[in-house]
Amino acid sequence: MRGRYPALCLVLALALTGCGKQRSVDQQAPASGSAAASAPAAVAPRGGVAEQKPAEQASDQPSKITRINEDGSETVEDVPSDSGVHNPLLAAVASTIAASTSTASAATPVSNSWQDGVNYSRIVPAQPTEAPAGQVEVLEFFWYACPHCYALDPLVESWKKTKPAYITFTRVHVLWSEGHRSLARLFYTLESMGKLDQLHSEIFREIHVNGDALTAANPNDTAETERIQSAFVRRFGISESDFKNAYHSMSVDLALQKADELVERYRIDAVPRFVVNGKYIADVASAGTPERLISLVGDLAAQEHKR
Repeated sequence: MRGRYPALCLVLALALTGCGKQRSVDQQAPASGSAAASAPAAVAPRGGVAEQKPAEQASDQPSKITRINEDGSETVEDVPSDSGVHNPLLAAVASTIAASTSTASAATPVSNSWQDGVNYSRIVPAQPTEAPAGQVEVLEFFWYACPHCYALDPLVESWKKTKPAYITFTRVHVLWSEGHRSLARLFYTLESMGKLDQLHSEIFREIHVNGDALTAANPNDTAETERIQSAFVRRFGISESDFKNAYHSMSVDLALQKADELVERYRIDAVPRFVVNGKYIADVASAGTPERLISLVGDLAAQEHKR
């Protein structure tokens, strides 16, 4: 059903960590109402390391945090315990660390700011990338109907404009089910037409703000999904014939196949999730906050560039 999504979805998106594969197979839209407010965040393994729900994570958090000062020195501070109730002091500490990490990342080794196995996981064995020589590949695995991907996207878009030139950034849309695949086809069709930059944010907005799922009620009704998506892109000046030709092109089929292979290779079972240079995998849950995740990705990429 192409229903309405309440404004509450954005608040929930900021509070939760990601959309899991199993949980989202039959879910084409964020849950609404009180059931959504009480639903736990998706729990899925990161690179073989099991994640915990937010309420369970407090006991595994480090008891001390190393703060990077402006002069490059380090200050070790105790972290207040958090029983699952919001702790303003802990939030302030996390915010300070995120800010100092961002400003000091160029000169500070990643090991001083982040913990291997806590903030990110190593991919063993490391996977080959397609980045040119001298470049560091960063992949973002996402799904257009995921509220967490929607909440994170403005940060990603801002980071894209300021990221170092040595980072090759690529989004990969997951294809866990026919419903996911239908939105992935829209993504790769627009990419092949050179229209993705124009419509990427518009697709997120159409789904999460306007309540239009951009897919048929029956995920297997691909003809109806194509009609819905064609009507959507026509609003932005894209002709139906051009869209249809690209939609069924060999290049889009190959792009879908490649995306599917990447999802399988990195065992992606929750989004949003980032892979850096085929060696490291991280998400909001591991990094701590959306802002820290962006800083972590930048720091890991900088470390790889120095090798």
